[in-house]
Amino acid sequence: MKRHVRYNYYVVGEGLLYCDSKGQPTTDPTPGDVPQIRKFRFSRMGPKGTAVDKTIVSGLAKAMTDSPGPDSSGPAIPAGFTYLGQFIDHDLTMDRTAKALGSNVTIEELLQGRSPALDLDCMYGRGPADADDSKFYSDGIRIKMGTTAPSPDLLNAGVTLGPRDGYDLPRVGQGSLKVERRAALIPDHRNDENLIVAQTHLAMIRFHNRVVDKIAPATPSADLFEKARELVVKHYQWMIRTDFLPRLIDQAIIDDVFTNGRKFFEKDATPENMPTMPIEFSVAAYRLGHSMIREQYNWNRVFRTGGAAPASLGLLFQFSGTSGTLSPPPSTPNDRESGSFEQLPSNWTVDFRRLYNFTEVGRADLTPPEGAPNLAMMTDTQLVDPLKALPLGSFGGPSSTPPEELNLAFRNLIRANMVELASGQQMAAMMGVAPVTAAKLTQGLPAALKSVGTQTPLWYYILREAELNGGKLTGVGGRIVAETFHRAMEGSAHSIVRDASFRPTALVNNPGNRFNMTDLLLFAFEGRADLLNPLGD
Repeated sequence: MKRHVRYNYYVVGEGLLYCDSKGQPTTDPTPGDVPQIRKFRFSRMGPKGTAVDKTIVSGLAKAMTDSPGPDSSGPAIPAGFTYLGQFIDHDLTMDRTAKALGSNVTIEELLQGRSPALDLDCMYGRGPADADDSKFYSDGIRIKMGTTAPSPDLLNAGVTLGPRDGYDLPRVGQGSLKVERRAALIPDHRNDENLIVAQTHLAMIRFHNRVVDKIAPATPSADLFEKARELVVKHYQWMIRTDFLPRLIDQAIIDDVFTNGRKFFEKDATPENMPTMPIEFSVAAYRLGHSMIREQYNWNRVFRTGGAAPASLGLLFQFSGTSGTLSPPPSTPNDRESGSFEQLPSNWTVDFRRLYNFTEVGRADLTPPEGAPNLAMMTDTQLVDPLKALPLGSFGGPSSTPPEELNLAFRNLIRANMVELASGQQMAAMMGVAPVTAAKLTQGLPAALKSVGTQTPLWYYILREAELNGGKLTGVGGRIVAETFHRAMEGSAHSIVRDASFRPTALVNNPGNRFNMTDLLLFAFEGRADLLNPLGD
């Protein structure tokens, strides 16, 4: 289920919560929806809240998207982490039983559905032994990759960039409609929602395939896939625990949770039991990444400042199979059959040097010509202007969707009403955290929104909390995110929380057991500049 289109929640202890397409509560689900909704179990970490008046929601959404402010004054987070966060989100919320209605599924699987665990099932699906999901694999062990389509260089007249194997997601390639043929052949189509998350997914496929190649000589073929998956998942979790989370959250909170355990979320859970997903995380805290999105990026040699054009957010949606057409204008995402490309054009091949800072791991030779990678926007209460008008394909909306409902901030805020999400003040009181003052919460807001200072939507509260903390989650937001990640790792079939002895030495031998996202990319791309940046400078 696509993240932006979820309107229904099965909350443990409360039953089914529904809302209509406008985010308004209703008790009348679409016939046949109930079994589907019950597959993914949500829970409530804190108390119930009360709905915020829609006029306030509309005004707050407008204020959040009208003036994004300066580029960034918070932590210098390379922009790739914004979309790594989106990939991780889809891993946490992938419905592994989506194809299984009518299949042989246990009651536990049907009710619990897919665990909110960090196990990469958004990439692995149900594995190569599954009759339906075997199509994602090239040989029953390695995962398929796609090939880009020849395209003009744009900076060199008459030059064509040839196809590049392994730089596009695999695509269905069959069907009477272009939208069918363009569809990515991956378990979760949300990972082809924009080009950066698509290339992140592809990098994770490369990582898996490289791990397979590394261990194959000493591993029996019957065990090869599962051994590789265990190594991939544990290294992925280590990277999240030691590199991704510290960039977003106060280190003291991370250390406390991973050393002393959880205080608020499933604190007495049996580690091997299926986790749930707290709605405070799903509907509010982990939507911090929306404020980190830039309006445009230096993407590669062709699409950058000083090149043909920077990669705008709109273009990054357009050159995807789920939200766009993989084709340049005048093709438009609102006409899914427009455009001539059915694979990613070669001139849109990623340059990972512009998304991550390889000097952090001693590879100054992988510095882009700009001198540094793109940086994420600061985590605060502002979203860039393009997010006030999402492409319809990103959330499955009809062509008649009112403009207000295209605004990502509005969609986030109105959804909280449906699940009666606690306010920021309620969560602070429950956690024993000093609340942010009303004056600080409403600073910069118009007078009509001053009530936000006493009953603050949790998502907005957490973003303002981070803004006041130099761009890092702290207090309420830091605790929700850290505890949810800890539980998601603990409840995974392969877990660095349950296996406290794990260290990433099976793949690398770095100082201090370092395994950052840049280390993952270096391993996946063989440490080669020409693979990390195939179009060159």
